[in-house]
Amino acid sequence: MLRRAPSMSVLTGDSADVYFARADEILAHEGLDPVVVMEVFTRREAVLCGIDEAKVLLAHVLADCPPEDGVLVEALADGDTCAPREVVLRIRARYRSFGLYETAILGMMAQSTGWATKARECVLAAAPEPIISFGARHVHPAITDALDYAAIVGGCVGASTPAGARLAGLAPTGTMPHSLVLIFGDTVRAAEAFDRTLSSDVPRIVLVDTFKDEAEEALRVAHALGDKLYGIRLDTPSERGRVTADLVLEVRARLDQAGFGHVRIIVSGGLDPERIAYFKAAGAPVDSYAVGSYISGATPIDFTGDLKEIDGRPIAKRGRIPGLTESPRLRPIDLAEWRPTT
Repeated sequence: MLRRAPSMSVLTGDSADVYFARADEILAHEGLDPVVVMEVFTRREAVLCGIDEAKVLLAHVLADCPPEDGVLVEALADGDTCAPREVVLRIRARYRSFGLYETAILGMMAQSTGWATKARECVLAAAPEPIISFGARHVHPAITDALDYAAIVGGCVGASTPAGARLAGLAPTGTMPHSLVLIFGDTVRAAEAFDRTLSSDVPRIVLVDTFKDEAEEALRVAHALGDKLYGIRLDTPSERGRVTADLVLEVRARLDQAGFGHVRIIVSGGLDPERIAYFKAAGAPVDSYAVGSYISGATPIDFTGDLKEIDGRPIAKRGRIPGLTESPRLRPIDLAEWRPTT
């Protein structure tokens, strides 16, 4: 993951629940700043994501803590599957060094873990065929990078936005918009312009459902681009019956009969694990699936941060067990390795 410096709104507490800022003010006024241990957990099984971003934040805010405080951060990693109530993050430090950032830490993990978990559901449904994240259009542009990074952590092989793919160390994945085909007035003309303009490292994947029958358009594009054509994307709208298994079978058969067996078929449009399972059960030869709103619309997965020790004394709120939770999978984090690089 690219280690970006935390935003000013996070560092100043502007994006935190205000009671954390008020608690910080009260503790400062009263001269209190104990060494505490906080444990973070969720109540359901999930694909963990956002915790590496939280490590970057902690590396930044705990950088100036004196050695005698015995600062220690232990955690799981992005992509780990966590069990219900398993501790995924443990922080030992003076409370005022990190307490203001509890909102940010929990929020980073809650949203991203929801996305990663939904992505994993699609990946498991499609296996061994890959999933690509196409959900950026369903979220605010300020968080598309986090969405696509989380989808890749969940098992997607690629994502549509450069920012999200960059976080995961990948190149963005995409085809062409319907608007390009509409402006050229013909799928083949749009495909030829695509081929003339873009560098050779961009796979030639052409959308074939804009004007004519998808099988006809697939053949026209294949004849025009020949061996340079990597794949075609089927995105038939619901008004025309959506993409069906029979359509995929027909397109594959016609491409093969014409000598274009190398051309891959990518399916998109309202996909979820159930819809993917339909294609799999029907034996539709889909080479990859592009999933959008099922991943982007994931409900955030709640995380809770509990104080379990204060100055070495076990403590907990009612209903929780005081003292450290046995957590054999936690690994110590070298905060120096997680300092922001951008």
